[in-house]
Amino acid sequence: MSETDYRARLYPQYLSTRGVSTASGIESEVASRAPYLDRLIRRYLSPSRGTRILELGCGSGTLLARLGAAGYLDAVGVDASEEQVQRARARGIHSVTKGDVFETLEQLEARSKDAILAFDIIEHLTKKEVVRLTEEVSRVLSPTGIWIIHTVNGESPFFGRVRYGDFTHETTFTQRSIRQILLASGFRSVQCHEDAPVVHGIASLGRAALWSVVRIGVRLMLAAETGDIRSPMIISQNFLTIASK
Repeated sequence: MSETDYRARLYPQYLSTRGVSTASGIESEVASRAPYLDRLIRRYLSPSRGTRILELGCGSGTLLARLGAAGYLDAVGVDASEEQVQRARARGIHSVTKGDVFETLEQLEARSKDAILAFDIIEHLTKKEVVRLTEEVSRVLSPTGIWIIHTVNGESPFFGRVRYGDFTHETTFTQRSIRQILLASGFRSVQCHEDAPVVHGIASLGRAALWSVVRIGVRLMLAAETGDIRSPMIISQNFLTIASK
């Protein structure tokens, strides 16, 4: 068995092997993520509804659905899992194609996209593949384009729940390591943000308040060990990176 055969075995049934293949399970995930994704769209994407957007590893189309709801007219996605692509189409999201992200990028003209989104995908790549992906994304983005990345946070006390919760994960990042590769690959600005709870009701307000308390405790733990109370720290299990050309 070659070292990449596990992808051919797991990706075609990626949803069902992870227990989220039913329509109700997916819609539950959509509802829980909608406030976070809507805030991301408002904060980081151009308000121009003609923004040329490509989502790599778009899964069952949750983010594309939120982009459509926000009025974006030129947002497309690609995913390697036939099961996820079919689920997206069953939900009425037809801007999704099945394909390899590298082949998709290589077929695109330079500077042909204004924003590229990669949610929960780069952790599935080897280091060599991450470098290759970064170079291709940089080539395809317009001179003022942005790359939005959501990935596992190796700095989190609970990162193992995500890093080892999926057999197909290969790499873990921190805000330092992701800046390292992006700045070395031609991006001029890299901002990293914590996945703090988004307040959209009473329950989420309580979570946000508790999160603030927990965060202080973790910060104090690090200070007790190292004496460092100034360095920026991200403790959520995943984190968001905005890289600008």
